[in-house]
This record gives sequence, C-alpha cells and structure tokens, in this order.
Amino acid sequence: MIAARGVEKRFGRKRALRPTDLAVDRGAFAVVTGANGSGKTTLLRLVAGLLAPTGGELEVAVDRGALGFVGHEPLVYRDLSGLENLDLYGRLYRVPERRERAGMLLERFDLWDARNDRAATYSRGMLQRLALCRALLHEPELLLLDEPFNALDTDGAQLLDRQLAELAGVSTVLLATHDPERVEPLATARLALT
Repeated sequence: MIAARGVEKRFGRKRALRPTDLAVDRGAFAVVTGANGSGKTTLLRLVAGLLAPTGGELEVAVDRGALGFVGHEPLVYRDLSGLENLDLYGRLYRVPERRERAGMLLERFDLWDARNDRAATYSRGMLQRLALCRALLHEPELLLLDEPFNALDTDGAQLLDRQLAELAGVSTVLLATHDPERVEPLATARLALT
C-alpha cells in the first residue's frame, strides 16, 4: 500500500527526513520510531499527501478519501460541538448513516456525555479522543497516527489500545511513536528513523 524509495524532505537547507525506504503491505500494522527530529511526523505528512517529497519516490496506493490522519493538531472546529464536528466530517466523507457511526464512536471513546459541548471546552485529552473519532469515522483503509497516545489519560489510552487491536489486520496502520513497546504485539512492520 505504501512504497517509499529514498524519499526525503528538506525545507531549504534544513533536512527534515533523511532518505528513507519503506514498504507497507495492505493490512499491515507498521510502527515508526525515532528520536525527536528524526522525521517521523514528516514521513506521515508525506504519506498523507500534506507535504511533497524533495527527493526519492513515494507511492501510496489508496485514494485520499480512504485515508485517516491524526497528527499533533486535532483538526476539529473548536466552535462546533463534538457531534457537529463528526457530522460535518461524515458529510464530507459521505459516510452512510453518519449520525449512527458518530454516536457509536463518541460512546466508544467516552465522549457521549460531552457530545453537545463546544470542542473549545474540551480538555486536551478529550480533543485527542475526538480527533481519533474523526479519523475513524469513515472507516479508512489507511490510518496514519502520529503519537496518538499523547494527551490521553490511562482510560483513553486503554480505549485506543482496544481500537488498534480491532483494526490490526483489517486496516493498514502507520503509527509513529516514542513508545513502541505499547504497540509491539500488533506490529507487522517496523521502521527506525535516525
């Protein structure tokens, strides 16, 4: 599903990602590790199509509408409620029965009681949970997760653990993390960036 050969990214003279090779098969659960500044976020943004590589080749064999992305920003509208955000994204992705799917995800990620509250009132952990709901809403073929456990409390992290276990082998997952041990049982591919 993802094939990168010598893919790299520079911003002027600053190198954000060294030439990297990556092969992720359909249904794989790939874990990307590395120190801060090694290019994990840059690699995920390249795969998502949010950045263009400055060198090498990158092929992603999935339509962008079948991609889910959770980065450092939750990418939700703060003036809308949690439910309104998911309804909006559901319409954009043409999710059948979007309200039912949104409700199910809000319940699963323990946001049901706050569904009508503006996202601006959510804690950072709640925003991360809402971002996960947004990314999963359209049941993406490829899920890109950049440090998805950030800002989650113990309960939120356990919810994400269960969701990732359900996705393993069903969706293709590319997950960047500083804590690879947490997802090691799910990993079918690994990439360590330097």
